[in-house]
Amino acid sequence: MTRLADIVPKIRSKNAGPFWLTVDIFCGNANVFDRVSAAIHSEKVAELFQMQQDQLKRFDISDLHVVKFSLPRPQVQGVQADRDMHGASFANLLAELDI
Repeated sequence: MTRLADIVPKIRSKNAGPFWLTVDIFCGNANVFDRVSAAIHSEKVAELFQMQQDQLKRFDISDLHVVKFSLPRPQVQGVQADRDMHGASFANLLAELDI
């Protein structure tokens, strides 16, 4: 199997407000986009982020060669239990995903 980070140029995660995160997989070209889009299943991503699949929103943006996931933050941004104020660490989890 191949790690996602080995075939795409960039994976980025960030806040989408205090209650949501977004994770973007920039594929670079149509061939990689098609491969990633077909190989990554929403149920696998939900399991990785330890959440219910119905809470995960997925957007396949073929014109930009991007697969995007939006998900509720595990903690509201800035509360004492928030371990990642900017949401940047979620990209690292997805980068290790075998596809």
